[in-house]
Amino acid sequence: MFRSDDLPPVNFHWALVWENRWALVRGLEVSIQVSIVALVTSVAIGLFLAISRMSSFKPASMFAASYVNIFRGIPALVSVIWVYFGWSLLFGYNFTVFQAGVIALTLLYSAFFSEIFRAALQAIPKGQREAGLALGMSRARVFTSLILPQATKIAIPNIGSMYIGMVKDTSTFAIIGLVEVVRVTQNLNATNFQPFVLYSAAAVLYVCIAFAVDLIFRGIEKNFQYPPTGRISRFLTKGKNQKVAVLIAKFS
Repeated sequence: MFRSDDLPPVNFHWALVWENRWALVRGLEVSIQVSIVALVTSVAIGLFLAISRMSSFKPASMFAASYVNIFRGIPALVSVIWVYFGWSLLFGYNFTVFQAGVIALTLLYSAFFSEIFRAALQAIPKGQREAGLALGMSRARVFTSLILPQATKIAIPNIGSMYIGMVKDTSTFAIIGLVEVVRVTQNLNATNFQPFVLYSAAAVLYVCIAFAVDLIFRGIEKNFQYPPTGRISRFLTKGKNQKVAVLIAKFS
């Protein structure tokens, strides 16, 4: 009868994590670089799709709705394989692994950001638009000065959550050779045969990034409050506050 006592003892070499710390850090840097570029592009495209979907122009609204419904249902792994291999087969153009990763994330997350922005824009009372137009402001001015800042404040927490997902989804890009955290972990495990140790280290890195992203987006959210309480807003308004204090002291 098989017993657990017959198994050889398992030795966990945790020192491997420290010895290969810089390789893991470089992999994490690649994940962050890909996700940041994809975040900027997907937020811009997502906002455009949200506006298009809310538009009374039917072709634009139908295109945006179709885009969102299609790409929300595609896994990141399928998306990056299609971009990296499929685009080359169809059009004869080869993307780098970095470009393919950015494009794959942008295609997927712009659909999610579109819904985030659509919900945020619809949460703004219509009376504010009407009040802005009544004051003589153009529609573009009403949107950029009144509606978009408030919608952005509402959307920021969800954008932060989605960005954490973007960082994690870069792990699937190891299949096309992107040297991010998981790919580095696979390479190290192939030579050291310590999967539990190395993948535990990778998991800790992802958790640390999640905490860091949450902290950053909480700080950004504070800068959109009224009155702003974030450090960035305090720094930008410091000079104005000093000038106001001087004027008050001068005329008091």
